[in-house]
Amino acid sequence: MPQSPPSAPAFATTTAWEVFWVFLRLGLTSFGGPVAHLGYFRDEFVVRRRWLTERSYADLVALCQFLPGPASSQVGMALGLMRGRWAGALAAWMGFTLPSALVLALLGLGFSSGGAALPAGLVQGLKVVAVAVVAQAVWGMARTLCASAGRAALMLGACAVTLAQPGVVGQMGVMVGAGLLGWWAWGRTAATAGAAPQHPTSDGMPDAWSLPHSRRGGFAFLAAFAALLVVLPWAAAIGQQAPGGASAWGVVDAFYRAGALVFGGGHVVLPLLQSAVVPPGWVSPDAFLAGYGAAQAVPGPLFTFAAFLGGAMAAGWAGAGFAVLGILAIFLPAFLLVAGALPWWAALRQRAWARGMLAGVNAAVVGLLLAALYQPVATSALHSVADGVMVLVALAALLWWRVPPWAVVLVTALAGWALHAGG
Repeated sequence: MPQSPPSAPAFATTTAWEVFWVFLRLGLTSFGGPVAHLGYFRDEFVVRRRWLTERSYADLVALCQFLPGPASSQVGMALGLMRGRWAGALAAWMGFTLPSALVLALLGLGFSSGGAALPAGLVQGLKVVAVAVVAQAVWGMARTLCASAGRAALMLGACAVTLAQPGVVGQMGVMVGAGLLGWWAWGRTAATAGAAPQHPTSDGMPDAWSLPHSRRGGFAFLAAFAALLVVLPWAAAIGQQAPGGASAWGVVDAFYRAGALVFGGGHVVLPLLQSAVVPPGWVSPDAFLAGYGAAQAVPGPLFTFAAFLGGAMAAGWAGAGFAVLGILAIFLPAFLLVAGALPWWAALRQRAWARGMLAGVNAAVVGLLLAALYQPVATSALHSVADGVMVLVALAALLWWRVPPWAVVLVTALAGWALHAGG
């Protein structure tokens, strides 16, 4: 492992184009999920480019793990904001997101045009590998976030409640309740600070945390985040009065809400998106799971799954428009939250109550993902002994043989195609 570099030089701005090209390269090569992305970012921006110090980077990662949304994308937005101001934040997001978003949007448009883009066997292989990928995520997150008996019990309770009360309302209730329990159990005294994410902290704000806005500006971003959660459902209700499938406002509301309520990483967006797009008939269950499997084979953030779902909602330009709306809406809360929280984080990260609430929410998130592993992932994908064998082999490849996820997805998809062709 490379050694930590010396203190970073004094803060200096970087052009938006430079930020874009750096993040575009990462968007083309960063396989392995959000934890791996954060490792790529550290090597690029702490070790190689020395944009910020090791301790400053750890503080930034801690903030983005505390916030809802895709942690690695939020770290990228924050780095772009620090180095290139507002244009830099946009450039960082576009560079990291664009490659996988384009690929998945095209796949989604293929589904909306009759599914000709992917053969049936290939679709089944992608659905099967989604079971293995979600199971790996549950296992890894449970080992880290549910190591104690109390947090394991909270995980199982959250799973049970989610299965008994599916949908956004049940999921929101689980997360709120888990946050309150986490505060009560682990956040009331400074002695329980061990429940917080294990990241080093620094005394005061490093120079590299130079921001183009103040705490007042941060409050404005947080207010906009909350206001959209209230206003968008009204706009969606009006839009849904029109006959037909998805409406533009309905798509924006569904994807914004999913991006705003996801704690614990990109995989947790699965049940929120499933409850938003499958029951209304915007996307078929087969297309949803096949797209989720395909999202594992591309680099960059898993939230670009929204581009696939948008493209799968309608054919032609309408589907392309839904794909763009989905991508913008699902990432917008991540930007509003990280831009709003950055000026306040130096003080908030010291608070024991905030760390305790995070411990409770993270345990519940694992339970929510465990429920999603059963319904809809496994129940919709496993129909034969061959499907079960493929899941076990794919899971072994991910957990023990350390095969890259993109390779597991590719091989499993091709195996499903070959089995279907042979049958």
